[in-house]
Amino acid sequence: MTVPRVRTYVPGLDEILYGGIPERSVVLISGGPGTGKSILGKQFLYNGLVRDEAGVFVALEEHPVAVRRSFRHFNWDITKFEKEGKFAIVDAFTAGIGSASQREKYVVKDIDNVHELVDVLRQAIKDTGARRVTIDSVSTLYLTKPSIARSTVMLLKRVIAGLGTTALFISQVSVGERGFGGPGVEHAVDGIIRLDLDEIDGKLYRSIIVWKMRDTKISMVRHPMDITDEGVVIYWDKYLKLTATSASIQPLPKEEVDEMRKAVEETEKAAKEVRATVRETEEEEEEE
Repeated sequence: MTVPRVRTYVPGLDEILYGGIPERSVVLISGGPGTGKSILGKQFLYNGLVRDEAGVFVALEEHPVAVRRSFRHFNWDITKFEKEGKFAIVDAFTAGIGSASQREKYVVKDIDNVHELVDVLRQAIKDTGARRVTIDSVSTLYLTKPSIARSTVMLLKRVIAGLGTTALFISQVSVGERGFGGPGVEHAVDGIIRLDLDEIDGKLYRSIIVWKMRDTKISMVRHPMDITDEGVVIYWDKYLKLTATSASIQPLPKEEVDEMRKAVEETEKAAKEVRATVRETEEEEEEE
Protein backbone atom coordinates (compact mmCIF):
# COMPACT_ATOMS: atom_id res chain seq x y z
CA MET A 1 0.00 0.00 0.00
CA THR A 2 1.28 3.44 -0.94
CA VAL A 3 1.86 5.69 2.09
CA PRO A 4 0.28 9.17 1.60
CA ARG A 5 3.07 11.70 1.85
CA VAL A 6 3.49 15.42 2.32
CA ARG A 7 6.15 16.87 0.07
CA THR A 8 8.30 19.47 1.78
CA TYR A 9 9.57 20.95 -1.50
CA VAL A 10 12.77 21.83 0.35
CA PRO A 11 15.47 21.14 -2.28
CA GLY A 12 16.86 17.67 -1.60
CA LEU A 13 14.79 16.82 1.48
CA ASP A 14 12.05 14.85 -0.26
CA GLU A 15 14.72 12.81 -2.03
CA ILE A 16 16.43 11.67 1.17
CA LEU A 17 12.97 10.83 2.57
CA TYR A 18 12.17 8.79 -0.55
CA GLY A 19 9.23 10.96 -1.53
CA GLY A 20 8.38 13.12 1.47
CA ILE A 21 7.08 13.00 5.04
CA PRO A 22 4.37 10.41 5.70
CA GLU A 23 1.06 12.24 6.19
CA ARG A 24 0.05 13.22 9.77
CA SER A 25 3.57 12.66 11.06
CA VAL A 26 5.26 14.73 13.74
CA VAL A 27 8.93 15.20 12.88
CA LEU A 28 11.56 16.52 15.30
CA ILE A 29 14.04 18.90 13.64
CA SER A 30 16.96 18.78 16.04
CA GLY A 31 20.25 20.65 16.09
CA GLY A 32 22.47 23.22 17.72
CA PRO A 33 22.44 26.99 17.21
CA GLY A 34 23.01 28.21 13.67
CA THR A 35 22.25 24.89 11.98
CA GLY A 36 19.17 26.13 10.07
CA LYS A 37 16.38 24.52 12.09
CA SER A 38 14.06 27.53 12.18
CA ILE A 39 14.68 28.32 8.52
CA LEU A 40 13.74 24.77 7.56
CA GLY A 41 10.54 24.97 9.63
CA LYS A 42 9.46 28.22 7.96
CA GLN A 43 10.45 26.97 4.51
CA PHE A 44 8.25 23.90 5.01
CA LEU A 45 5.27 26.13 5.80
CA TYR A 46 5.84 28.61 2.98
CA ASN A 47 6.30 25.85 0.40
CA GLY A 48 2.87 24.58 1.42
CA LEU A 49 1.24 28.01 1.33
CA VAL A 50 2.23 28.67 -2.28
CA ARG A 51 0.68 25.30 -3.17
CA ASP A 52 -2.63 26.08 -1.46
CA GLU A 53 -1.85 24.17 1.76
CA ALA A 54 -2.67 26.32 4.78
CA GLY A 55 -0.28 26.45 7.72
CA VAL A 56 0.24 27.52 11.33
CA PHE A 57 3.46 28.69 12.98
CA VAL A 58 3.72 28.51 16.77
CA ALA A 59 6.15 31.14 18.08
CA LEU A 60 7.59 30.13 21.43
CA GLU A 61 10.94 31.92 21.22
CA GLU A 62 10.37 34.87 18.89
CA HIS A 63 8.02 37.83 18.89
CA PRO A 64 5.47 37.44 16.05
CA VAL A 65 6.91 40.63 14.52
CA ALA A 66 10.33 38.98 14.36
CA VAL A 67 8.77 35.83 12.88
CA ARG A 68 7.25 37.81 10.01
CA ARG A 69 10.54 39.62 9.47
CA SER A 70 12.45 36.33 9.23
CA PHE A 71 10.01 35.06 6.58
CA ARG A 72 10.55 38.28 4.59
CA HIS A 73 14.32 37.83 4.81
CA PHE A 74 13.98 34.95 2.33
CA ASN A 75 11.34 36.77 0.25
CA TRP A 76 8.67 34.47 1.61
CA ASP A 77 5.67 36.79 1.57
CA ILE A 78 3.19 35.48 4.14
CA THR A 79 1.16 38.70 4.33
CA LYS A 80 -1.41 37.78 1.71
CA PHE A 81 -1.86 34.32 3.19
CA GLU A 82 -2.58 35.83 6.60
CA LYS A 83 -5.13 38.18 5.05
CA GLU A 84 -6.76 35.27 3.22
CA GLY A 85 -6.98 33.29 6.47
CA LYS A 86 -4.69 30.53 5.19
CA PHE A 87 -1.80 31.22 7.54
CA ALA A 88 -1.70 32.04 11.25
CA ILE A 89 0.92 32.71 13.88
CA VAL A 90 0.20 31.47 17.38
CA ASP A 91 1.82 33.94 19.77
CA ALA A 92 3.12 31.86 22.67
CA PHE A 93 5.92 34.33 23.37
CA THR A 94 4.55 37.69 24.50
CA ALA A 95 1.78 36.50 26.85
CA GLY A 96 -0.26 39.35 25.37
CA ILE A 97 2.13 42.01 26.69
CA GLY A 98 2.91 44.98 24.45
CA SER A 99 1.02 46.98 21.87
CA ALA A 100 2.09 44.78 18.94
CA SER A 101 0.76 41.66 20.65
CA GLN A 102 -2.68 43.27 20.94
CA ARG A 103 -3.02 42.92 17.17
CA GLU A 104 -2.41 39.17 17.22
CA LYS A 105 -5.44 36.92 16.76
CA TYR A 106 -4.05 33.81 18.45
CA VAL A 107 -2.37 34.55 21.77
CA VAL A 108 -1.43 32.19 24.61
CA LYS A 109 -1.80 34.32 27.74
CA ASP A 110 -0.24 31.80 30.14
CA ILE A 111 2.88 30.68 28.29
CA ASP A 112 3.59 28.01 30.93
CA ASN A 113 0.21 26.36 30.37
CA VAL A 114 0.59 23.76 27.64
CA HIS A 115 -3.15 23.01 27.72
CA GLU A 116 -3.95 26.62 26.83
CA LEU A 117 -1.39 26.39 24.03
CA VAL A 118 -3.10 23.26 22.72
CA ASP A 119 -6.51 24.96 22.78
CA VAL A 120 -5.25 28.03 20.90
CA LEU A 121 -3.36 25.87 18.41
CA ARG A 122 -6.42 23.71 17.80
CA GLN A 123 -8.51 26.81 17.05
CA ALA A 124 -5.88 28.20 14.67
CA ILE A 125 -5.70 24.92 12.76
CA LYS A 126 -9.49 24.74 12.45
CA ASP A 127 -9.84 28.39 11.39
CA THR A 128 -7.18 28.18 8.69
CA GLY A 129 -7.79 24.61 7.59
CA ALA A 130 -4.07 24.06 8.15
CA ARG A 131 -2.34 21.03 6.68
CA ARG A 132 1.10 22.00 8.00
CA VAL A 133 2.31 23.14 11.44
CA THR A 134 5.70 24.26 12.71
CA ILE A 135 6.40 24.71 16.44
CA ASP A 136 9.57 26.68 17.20
CA SER A 137 10.86 25.52 19.48
CA VAL A 138 9.04 22.72 21.23
CA SER A 139 11.96 22.20 23.64
CA THR A 140 11.12 25.58 25.21
CA LEU A 141 8.09 23.90 26.78
CA TYR A 142 10.18 21.51 28.87
CA LEU A 143 13.78 22.75 29.07
CA THR A 144 13.41 23.43 32.79
CA LYS A 145 11.08 20.46 33.34
CA PRO A 146 12.62 17.51 31.45
CA SER A 147 10.38 15.02 33.23
CA ILE A 148 7.35 16.27 31.25
CA ALA A 149 9.09 16.29 27.85
CA ARG A 150 7.51 13.11 26.49
CA SER A 151 3.99 13.83 27.80
CA THR A 152 4.10 17.36 26.38
CA VAL A 153 5.09 16.14 22.93
CA MET A 154 2.46 13.39 23.02
CA LEU A 155 -0.27 15.89 23.93
CA LEU A 156 0.65 18.13 21.01
CA LYS A 157 0.99 15.14 18.69
CA ARG A 158 -2.50 13.85 19.47
CA VAL A 159 -4.05 17.19 18.60
CA ILE A 160 -2.01 17.76 15.44
CA ALA A 161 -2.37 14.27 14.01
CA GLY A 162 -6.03 14.15 15.00
CA LEU A 163 -6.73 17.27 12.94
CA GLY A 164 -5.02 15.81 9.89
CA THR A 165 -1.93 18.01 9.89
CA THR A 166 1.75 17.21 9.42
CA ALA A 167 4.15 19.00 11.76
CA LEU A 168 7.76 19.94 12.32
CA PHE A 169 8.80 20.36 15.96
CA ILE A 170 11.99 22.41 16.23
CA SER A 171 14.22 21.11 19.03
CA GLN A 172 17.32 22.75 20.48
CA VAL A 173 20.48 21.01 21.58
CA SER A 174 23.72 22.49 22.91
CA VAL A 175 26.82 22.90 20.76
CA GLY A 176 28.55 19.52 20.51
CA GLU A 177 25.59 17.63 22.00
CA ARG A 178 24.50 14.63 19.95
CA GLY A 179 21.12 14.13 21.60
CA PHE A 180 17.78 15.31 20.28
CA GLY A 181 16.58 17.75 22.93
CA GLY A 182 14.54 16.06 25.64
CA PRO A 183 14.36 12.68 27.40
CA GLY A 184 11.90 10.29 25.76
CA VAL A 185 11.02 12.77 23.01
CA GLU A 186 12.82 10.76 20.34
CA HIS A 187 10.44 7.84 20.99
CA ALA A 188 7.30 9.97 20.97
CA VAL A 189 7.77 11.57 17.56
CA ASP A 190 7.37 9.82 14.20
CA GLY A 191 10.60 11.11 12.72
CA ILE A 192 13.88 12.80 13.64
CA ILE A 193 15.97 14.93 11.31
CA ARG A 194 19.25 16.15 12.71
CA LEU A 195 21.04 19.28 11.45
CA ASP A 196 24.69 19.72 12.34
CA LEU A 197 27.45 22.29 12.04
CA ASP A 198 30.89 20.70 12.48
CA GLU A 199 34.28 22.38 12.60
CA ILE A 200 37.00 20.36 10.90
CA ASP A 201 40.48 21.82 10.51
CA GLY A 202 39.22 25.38 10.96
CA LYS A 203 36.31 25.12 8.51
CA LEU A 204 32.58 24.72 9.23
CA TYR A 205 30.55 22.05 7.44
CA ARG A 206 26.75 21.98 7.39
CA SER A 207 25.03 18.61 7.16
CA ILE A 208 21.73 16.84 7.63
CA ILE A 209 20.90 13.25 8.51
CA VAL A 210 17.53 11.52 8.87
CA TRP A 211 17.77 9.62 12.13
CA LYS A 212 14.42 7.91 11.86
CA MET A 213 11.11 8.19 10.01
CA ARG A 214 8.19 5.83 10.46
CA ASP A 215 6.49 4.31 7.41
CA THR A 216 9.16 5.21 4.88
CA LYS A 217 12.58 4.26 3.66
CA ILE A 218 15.22 6.88 4.44
CA SER A 219 18.72 7.74 3.31
CA MET A 220 21.22 6.23 5.73
CA VAL A 221 24.04 8.71 5.15
CA ARG A 222 24.89 12.27 6.19
CA HIS A 223 24.24 14.76 3.40
CA PRO A 224 25.93 18.13 2.94
CA MET A 225 23.59 21.12 3.03
CA ASP A 226 23.73 24.87 2.76
CA ILE A 227 21.69 27.93 3.68
CA THR A 228 21.16 30.20 0.66
CA ASP A 229 19.10 33.30 -0.08
CA GLU A 230 16.24 30.92 -0.95
CA GLY A 231 16.52 28.88 2.24
CA VAL A 232 17.91 25.43 2.99
CA VAL A 233 19.37 23.40 0.12
CA ILE A 234 20.36 19.76 0.59
CA TYR A 235 22.80 18.05 -1.75
CA TRP A 236 20.89 14.81 -1.76
CA ASP A 237 23.00 13.00 -4.34
CA LYS A 238 26.15 13.37 -2.21
CA TYR A 239 27.22 12.37 1.28
CA LEU A 240 29.54 14.02 3.78
CA LYS A 241 32.31 11.87 5.19
CA LEU A 242 33.62 13.25 8.47
CA THR A 243 36.51 12.17 10.65
CA ALA A 244 38.14 13.94 13.58
CA THR A 245 40.64 15.60 11.25
CA SER A 246 39.11 15.60 7.77
CA ALA A 247 35.93 16.09 5.77
CA SER A 248 35.13 15.11 2.22
CA ILE A 249 32.04 15.19 0.01
CA GLN A 250 31.48 12.02 -2.00
CA PRO A 251 28.89 11.12 -4.67
CA LEU A 252 26.18 8.59 -3.82
CA PRO A 253 26.01 5.40 -5.88
CA LYS A 254 23.94 5.89 -9.05
CA GLU A 255 21.40 3.23 -8.07
CA GLU A 256 20.60 5.09 -4.85
CA VAL A 257 20.26 8.40 -6.67
CA ASP A 258 17.92 6.84 -9.23
CA GLU A 259 15.81 5.22 -6.51
CA MET A 260 15.41 8.49 -4.62
CA ARG A 261 14.52 10.39 -7.78
CA LYS A 262 11.95 7.76 -8.75
CA ALA A 263 10.35 7.86 -5.28
CA VAL A 264 9.86 11.64 -5.52
CA GLU A 265 8.36 11.32 -9.00
CA GLU A 266 5.91 8.68 -7.77
CA THR A 267 4.90 10.86 -4.82
CA GLU A 268 4.29 13.82 -7.11
CA LYS A 269 2.26 11.65 -9.51
CA ALA A 270 0.10 10.39 -6.63
CA ALA A 271 -0.42 13.97 -5.41
CA LYS A 272 -1.55 15.10 -8.88
CA GLU A 273 -4.07 12.25 -9.02
CA VAL A 274 -5.47 13.28 -5.63
CA ARG A 275 -5.74 16.92 -6.74
CA ALA A 276 -7.50 15.87 -9.95
CA THR A 277 -10.00 13.77 -7.97
CA VAL A 278 -10.70 16.69 -5.63
CA ARG A 279 -11.32 19.02 -8.58
CA GLU A 280 -13.70 16.53 -10.19
CA THR A 281 -15.63 16.17 -6.95
CA GLU A 282 -15.90 19.95 -6.54
CA GLU A 283 -17.11 20.36 -10.13
CA GLU A 284 -19.73 17.64 -9.65
CA GLU A 285 -20.96 19.32 -6.47
CA GLU A 286 -21.22 22.68 -8.27
CA GLU A 287 -23.27 21.11 -11.08
CA GLU A 288 -25.69 19.62 -8.56
